[in-house]
Amino acid sequence: MKHGKVCVIIPAYNESVAIGGVVKAMHEALSHSGFNGEIIVVDDGSIDGTSAVAKKAGATVIKHILNSGAGAATATGLSFAEHKGYVLAATMDADGQHLPKDVIEGFKVMSASGDDLLIGSRLIDSDGMSKVKVLGNKGLSLITYVLFGINSTDSQSGLRIFSKRSLTELRWKTSGYEFCSEMLWRAKQLRLSVNEYPISAIYTEYSKSKGQSNWNAVNIVRSLLARRIMELFG
Repeated sequence: MKHGKVCVIIPAYNESVAIGGVVKAMHEALSHSGFNGEIIVVDDGSIDGTSAVAKKAGATVIKHILNSGAGAATATGLSFAEHKGYVLAATMDADGQHLPKDVIEGFKVMSASGDDLLIGSRLIDSDGMSKVKVLGNKGLSLITYVLFGINSTDSQSGLRIFSKRSLTELRWKTSGYEFCSEMLWRAKQLRLSVNEYPISAIYTEYSKSKGQSNWNAVNIVRSLLARRIMELFG
């Protein structure tokens, strides 16, 4: 079975240790999937060998001169995907947290459902996640509901699938990790169809050392609250 053109976007900052394996594994999964795909690594101002390792592994690399944040790197990758005319795009983390087979499953689910945005949720089945991570993610999902009225079991997931409409219309204003929640807010404003599907949570010692801490949730909430107030009363 052949599908339309898809791409996988991997925002990366100082990920030379893991990015090569992530790109190769994703290439292997795509080659057996029936999807015609490209892997795009957005190097967000890394000072290590992230770009070189990603290119050697077979990825198309876009490099930010300065570190601009996960939200900005994701926006760059999705803009590239829109420009190239991809029918579906996925985002995944650069540290090996996401399984390539879950990305492929997301493409299949969205192809069948016709949704505009599909969130890969680690909390539908949270086996493999630490209790601290579960608590932090559920807390931010609750904040997302309180501020924006959006129900999501895993509002901070980095594995997301985007339809062609989302690539064309979905935009956000924050550049850090708070973009994960803001994206859902903007999708709601645009009346995009948003859904979730279960994915695995893969945590190695390396990925745990690279992920954002629960303390960063305070900064995320502060930024989201400021943005919400600004747009309500600005």
